[in-house]
Amino acid sequence: MPLKKLTACALFTALIAILAQISIPLPFSPVPFTGQVLGIFMAGILLGGKAGLLSVTAYLLLGAAGAPVFSFARGGIHILTGPGGGYLIGFIPAVYCYGRIMEIKSRSYLQLAVTGVIISLLFIYFFGGLQLALIMQYTPLQALMIGIIPYIPLDLLKAALALFLAVRIKQSLQRNRLDHILK
Repeated sequence: MPLKKLTACALFTALIAILAQISIPLPFSPVPFTGQVLGIFMAGILLGGKAGLLSVTAYLLLGAAGAPVFSFARGGIHILTGPGGGYLIGFIPAVYCYGRIMEIKSRSYLQLAVTGVIISLLFIYFFGGLQLALIMQYTPLQALMIGIIPYIPLDLLKAALALFLAVRIKQSLQRNRLDHILK
């Protein structure tokens, strides 16, 4: 992988860590609202599958090693094995699939983005809801009502914002003849 692509991966790792600090605790759930999913979507759109995967993997490894990159400036393996860890693990297939979908050139950009968002959120919610249910001993319905349903509207808003920002970033890079940075 070229150095410019590795640099972009490192920047997205940092972006996801910064967005994780936008955290709002919820009284009914051990999992806060965070900005991380915005970073996951943007990494998938702008970096593609493999580079997005590298970026997210680096983020998770930093957090697991104890760097304060998870929500509320926390770090450690216990975060990945706790109630919210499944969502973080779900970022791995989510960013890879979203990135690979956005690499397809035969369909409309918006159609690909919507497909990518749906598949990404399914991965995040599946792994997150499953681990939440197992750790907290919730029924599947409780996990759905506490760990998935409340997050859908905000995550869809993050998806729209990510698409808007990604399009603007790509246009700016093309206008300034810097679009080779993301390739």
